[in-house]
Amino acid sequence: MAKSLVIVESPAKAKTISKILGKNFIVKASAGHIRDLPQKEMGVDVKKDFAPKYVVIPKKEDVVEELRGAARGAERVYLAPDPDREGEAIAWHLSQILEIPDDRLQRIEFHEITQQAIRNAVAHPRHIDINRVDAQQARRILDRLVGYKLSPLLWKKVQRGLSAGRVQSVAVRLLCDREKDIQAFVSEEYWTIHGQFRQASSEQAAAFTADLVRWAGKKPDLSTEQAAQAVVQSLAGAAAQVESVKTRERAREPQPPFITSTLQREAASALNLTVKRTMAIAQQLYEGIELGEEGPSGLITYMRTDSTRIAEEAQDATREFIQSAYGKPYLPARRRQYGAKKGAQDAHECIRPTDINNTPDRIKKSLTPDQFKLYRLIWQRFIASQMAAATLETRTVEIAARVPGSRHEGLFRVAVTRTLFDGYTRVYEEAREENAPEDESASAAPVLAEGEALVLLAVEPRQHFTQPPPRYSEATLVKALEEQGIGRPSTYAPTIATIQERGYVNKEGRSLVPTDLGMKVNEELVQHFPNIVDTRFTATMEAQLDEVEKGSQRWTQLLADFYGPFIETLKVADEEMKKVVIVTDYLCERCGRPLLNRYGRFGNFLGCSGYPECEFTHQLTRDNKPVPKDRPAEGVRCNHCSHEPMTITYGRYGEYLKCPACGKSQPKSTGIECPKCHKGHIVERRSKMGKTFYGCDQYPDCDFVLWSKPLEKPRCPECDSILLFKPRKRGEDMVACSHCKFVAPASEILPESEQAEAEELLTG
Repeated sequence: MAKSLVIVESPAKAKTISKILGKNFIVKASAGHIRDLPQKEMGVDVKKDFAPKYVVIPKKEDVVEELRGAARGAERVYLAPDPDREGEAIAWHLSQILEIPDDRLQRIEFHEITQQAIRNAVAHPRHIDINRVDAQQARRILDRLVGYKLSPLLWKKVQRGLSAGRVQSVAVRLLCDREKDIQAFVSEEYWTIHGQFRQASSEQAAAFTADLVRWAGKKPDLSTEQAAQAVVQSLAGAAAQVESVKTRERAREPQPPFITSTLQREAASALNLTVKRTMAIAQQLYEGIELGEEGPSGLITYMRTDSTRIAEEAQDATREFIQSAYGKPYLPARRRQYGAKKGAQDAHECIRPTDINNTPDRIKKSLTPDQFKLYRLIWQRFIASQMAAATLETRTVEIAARVPGSRHEGLFRVAVTRTLFDGYTRVYEEAREENAPEDESASAAPVLAEGEALVLLAVEPRQHFTQPPPRYSEATLVKALEEQGIGRPSTYAPTIATIQERGYVNKEGRSLVPTDLGMKVNEELVQHFPNIVDTRFTATMEAQLDEVEKGSQRWTQLLADFYGPFIETLKVADEEMKKVVIVTDYLCERCGRPLLNRYGRFGNFLGCSGYPECEFTHQLTRDNKPVPKDRPAEGVRCNHCSHEPMTITYGRYGEYLKCPACGKSQPKSTGIECPKCHKGHIVERRSKMGKTFYGCDQYPDCDFVLWSKPLEKPRCPECDSILLFKPRKRGEDMVACSHCKFVAPASEILPESEQAEAEELLTG
């Protein structure tokens, strides 16, 4: 009997679904798109209603032939790419290229890879949604028109190898505008005053701190040190008593379950994962993980979604789990429902576990460390979203400080919050939003009564300076793009990756910093193509694509309305835009003239502005920074020929050691003996994902690994193990033990010179 054919996108997904459907089905993978616009021509006939010219993607010919062969002998063909616009377009391309008769062709979709979901999808097939296909075609052709027309202009006027696009150019503009705000920011001084009090009834009573909020009946003006000191001096000898005590309770509601953007942001804040890495791991969890005897199973629902909607069956199962695992007080009276954000397509459910009983600890052995961390985050957030609110009590105490014989009176305030019922926070608490102000809550005040006498122990002025707006991180850039309606969940990761690959942006720590090239390209685009890099224009275009999907607008008309004005703007820009020269701060070693950022067959490099008289050039790193010069590694001997010293040189993955005698290389050593085997030393290495880590040079005989910079000295004061340097974007850098729980500020453990060296080694 002929078998039915199911075509999915991913080989990993094909493996999982094949085991679910059994022997009557053949499951094949297209490995993503099989057909697209051609690479070396625009492939769009604008004179014939923007008719696209689709071709089989290079190196996909064998896949196409395999699918054609499988389709010929199949009783029925089920097209099962991802349940979104892009997946619908892939299904349509498959139907076109495989030439399958309509009576044998079905489109199925599922939002989780479980036995129930897959079998239900096969039992309820549908036809291809041509409106979805048209919306995806419109997006693809629109991006091709912009990229294919605008990029050559940038090559001509700026430098070769550049690109522009509807979403990526707006993302770069957001980063450049923020950088301009930072550069233009003028910091202003201000002061705050803090009083230290204790209860007068006991000299042994604990001291607590409160903040001055009013002085002489109004908000104090503390813009200078003189003004702050005047208030401090006036408060000398003041008598203090409790003016008022107010207590209020409030409910702290849980956050909705994850959608794509919130998952990306939380994974960046809580797990320090890039947006690209987060989506890659989520894809693995969605497609299926081998769970021992249970076989392969998709662990989460579809990870590209803008909806917080939850299936009733999933909610019912989750409520049963909550009551069983945590007790009835943690279960709200009714199912929790969350409203959709404005502009959401609401095509899929939220991102949630497919089986709530697959707790993170239960399946931990089947997951890699990163898979476990991300799955745990998704599981905890979803469980918490269905739990009862936490109940908090906030006690606000106001203290009057009156100066005898004077009209001056200060009002101090301290607020203390405590948890009465932990609710959903028993399972999950959100990571603090990046760039949010640090929590500087006052020290806990004792229980005080109105009219109670206090002793003012000290008054302390503190100097502060206003801070510029923070640079965007990947997480906060995703938030900004989402809030302004730019792009869709599936576009955030590739957009952020592209602007870094093009050299428009460097990543410094977690911050995305525009390069000189990015600033210059943005400046030209803003001047000559204000619509293309306008956030409102891009958001409006996304809304129009949604209308195409609904069937209320023709995709060809959308393109026609855009293309005419765009071409006219392009012609004017070609005439008016002058050749852009990007001058760097670096000087030529031969003639002293400024070096220019240039582009060659191997990418960006620095070239002398005196060319052709001076032909000096210098290589750039992947971060578009000058490659450091080779220098001797004093005291380091070659492992192969024993020559000393080795040379520190720069390669594709950063600095490494090379022997000037035999030419062989070896990783940089930290000089620290391996604490596991005591034979080798810890060396700096690079993972397949490009991340720096530190491991024993006796690998594979010794598999000791550290993911933070180890310090040669000092050792842990508690267990004498290796200390690790932990830089922080906000707040003080820390030092932590690699073995025990010892943690301390770097300033307390390291001399200033060593701390600066540790920071330089880590960032360099």
